[in-house]
This record gives sequence, C-alpha cells and structure tokens, in this order.
Amino acid sequence: MRVLLTGGTGYIGSHTAVELLAAGHDVVLLDNLANSSARAVSAIRKVSGREVSFIRGDIRDGNSLDGVFQTHAVDAVIHLAALKAVGESVAKPDAYNDTNVTGSRRLVERMAAHGVTTLVFSSTAAVYGDPASTPITEACPASPQSPYARTKREVEELLRDLHRADPRWRISILRYFNAVGAHPSGQLGEDPRGVPDNLLPYIAQVAAGRRERLDVFGDGYPTRDGTGVRDYLHVVDLARGHLAALDYIRRSPGVALHNLGTGRGHTVLEVLHAFEAVCERTIPYRITARRPGDVAVSCADVSRAREELGWTATHDLQKICEDLWLWQSSHPDGYGDDHSPTSTLGVSGNDSASSQRAKRMPSS
Repeated sequence: MRVLLTGGTGYIGSHTAVELLAAGHDVVLLDNLANSSARAVSAIRKVSGREVSFIRGDIRDGNSLDGVFQTHAVDAVIHLAALKAVGESVAKPDAYNDTNVTGSRRLVERMAAHGVTTLVFSSTAAVYGDPASTPITEACPASPQSPYARTKREVEELLRDLHRADPRWRISILRYFNAVGAHPSGQLGEDPRGVPDNLLPYIAQVAAGRRERLDVFGDGYPTRDGTGVRDYLHVVDLARGHLAALDYIRRSPGVALHNLGTGRGHTVLEVLHAFEAVCERTIPYRITARRPGDVAVSCADVSRAREELGWTATHDLQKICEDLWLWQSSHPDGYGDDHSPTSTLGVSGNDSASSQRAKRMPSS
C-alpha cells in the first residue's frame, strides 16, 4: 500500500513513517516545513533503511495536492498536518480554522477527485474538554474548550458528513492523549520551536540546561501529590496505532472512532522524578498558580482500541523517559536547522518563499 502522510516530517508523522515502512508500505511525505525539519526525511531513511518520497507542499494548496495524487498512486491518507498549540489557538483562532478546518476540507476534496477514499485522521482528546469522569470513553460527550479543540471536532463532523454523503469512504478518527518520548534509535524525536507546549519536552530541556526550571501549574488537585494527572503515550505506540487503525478501516468500511492512550495516569511530579532517575540529575521546579481550564485528571479508556484494533501501548513511563533523554542528549538543538529542505523525491509543491509564509502547514 502507498500511504500519503500529511505533516509527514513532524514529530508524530516521522515516527509513523518509520512504522509504515517497517510494515512494508510505501510512504509519501507532504509537509511545508513551517514547524518541522526536512532533516527528518534523512533520519526516516536512516532508521528504516528504506527510501521515502518527500514533497514540500501545503494541504490548502489544491494544485499541490493534485500534483501529489497525479504523480503517486496513493491508496490511503494519514492526515496529521495541523496547528496544535492550545494557547496559540486562543490568540489566533482564524489561523487555526484556516489550517485545520479549511485545509482538511481541501484535502478530502482532492482525495475524492482522485478516487482516494481511505483516511486516518489525527484528532485529539482535547475535544472531550472537562469530562465528568475518567477514564474517558469514546461515548463521553464532546465539549471542546479551545479554538484548537473546536477545529478538530469540526473536522470530525465534516468527515462523518462526508461518509453519510458517500458510503465508499473508510475513515478512522483517532483521539490522542499525550504523545511523548522519541524513537529508541535516538535519531527521531520532537523538535519544538520556541517554548515547548508539552510537559516532557520541557523537562528534557531543563535537564539539558537549556531552561532554568520547570513551572508546575498547581499542587492542590485531588490527586496523589496534588499535581495534575495525564495519560502519557509513547510516540512509537501512537505511530503503531495509526497502522492498526488503517488495517481496521480496510476491513471495516464506515467511520471508526478510537481513543489512543495507555489507560494509566501519572502526575506531573511523578513524571519529573521518573525523568530525574533516567538522566541522573536534579531538575529544578517551582509550584505556580493553576492555569484556567486545566483539569485534575485526564486518562483514556482504551478498551475499544484493544478490542477492535488489537492495539495496546507497550512502553511504560521509564521507557518514555529513556528514549526522550537519548534524543535530547544526542540532539540538544533538535534537528538543528532552519526548516530548509535538504532533498526531495517526486513532485514539488509551490515552494516560493512568499507562498510558504502565506500557507503554513505545521506538522504533527
């Protein structure tokens, strides 16, 4: 099978590419490198030992998408490209709607035009908002609290409408919990630009001396140590979840919805101390005020994914910390470039500097 990965040079995309290649699939990466590095393409090739096609292009550019589908006989799409920072979405809701919603609509329009009707969509557990209870099942009502989460929910509904109008579509919606860690080879990992949005990359940068300390937002929650509990999922497990979802919708037409998480929660301080044990150094932190909208506990019920996809997470918190520290210590500056492409295979999208500034397609 030939799979198109949008946002393919990003954190989740690069790991998913490696797993697809290991399973014998051919992979086409589409990314505009707005917040990822083309050096990830070389890393994917090195880790997998296989070739991969890379196209610099944008999901909102219909001509670029047409070029991809005309040049590559794509069988399925895994759609990861999105803007994904909750705080930024509050400040820039129009940008999030444009990239996440308009971009997704353009993608499925061009897929349909070229007869490609198999899609795995990267959604988020943020669509649940502040659930009444945990663990969170797929039946929990959606109540997105941020512009980011609302864009993901809107795309979910767009895809359901698409299938109702044309039952040929086979669609998987994956609601991720907290993707963390790095590839065990140390060659692939998260490469955040600026201040990391997520806990573990921030802890890793403090451990590496890139940041002074970690701010822990609140210690008065009704949890084991007063800090918030989250479900942390190794990125390799998450990548394998995409393959399981793709296999499932090939066998079972329709729209499938699955949580991807571990079903186990860890507090902020438990994560910090686990990382200290791995890196063998003390990580300074301070307790600060709670952030508005933060919930005490968020953990996935993953029984549906286990039963229907045959998928479960296999990496524990220690392994997450070990792999992340290997990546951080061997790549202190991430991929260490300015996002410029090093090489491409296949067709090129609109690659002018002005169009890249106008059409941002960050990666997952």
